[in-house]
Amino acid sequence: MNEIINIYCDETCHLENDNKRFMILGAIWCPLKKTREISKKIRQIKQNHGFQPNFELKWVKLDNFTLKLYTSIIDYFFADPDLHSRSIIADKKNLNHETFGQTHDDWYYKMYFLLLNLLFEPEKHYHIYMDIKDTRSAAKMDTLHNILANSNYDFDKSIIKRVQTVRSHEIELAQVVDLLIGALQYFKNSDHSTNAKSKLMRYIQEKSGYTFDRNTLQKEDKFNLFHWDGT
Repeated sequence: MNEIINIYCDETCHLENDNKRFMILGAIWCPLKKTREISKKIRQIKQNHGFQPNFELKWVKLDNFTLKLYTSIIDYFFADPDLHSRSIIADKKNLNHETFGQTHDDWYYKMYFLLLNLLFEPEKHYHIYMDIKDTRSAAKMDTLHNILANSNYDFDKSIIKRVQTVRSHEIELAQVVDLLIGALQYFKNSDHSTNAKSKLMRYIQEKSGYTFDRNTLQKEDKFNLFHWDGT
């Protein structure tokens, strides 16, 4: 039986007129057979730091009180060989949808295609889960599923078997995606004040070995990063 890979995705600063120059898309993936074990470990880390196992990890909740917990979560991500990530930092400054005959939603799908398309292998199956954003999320997932499947000659959707929304507060790995893309958007869209967010951002830089200001090698599969500048 071919291995099934679960991919958890999220994005931030993705709206066209949100006054944020950089949109961040992120994905974490691991074998389906490992997801229960990984989720259990993350819940245990939460409890070890005095939090309820259902406490939701979110970048916006990061402060001096949660910093040690979040640091331990990052340690776990980098230590577990079954966990991998890829993120795209997309510069919205040079967007010109009219020139390319596209809407902002069209561009959004192109960026998700760029994020995910390198991950697929024909001998594996994939389940893709994305944080629910609004009432249009289900229709967006159908569109994205069709784009990804058709571009990979997966017309019967036997490789990319599922693209659906989830509620991130119920999915531990979706919460870890939020932390990683939160650090990236903080690096790109803020002034790096000395606070808990700055400390965790720098800690992720240290653990990854990357400064967030350039692409990683394409084959980097622990913390893969690509900058898209629209040119």
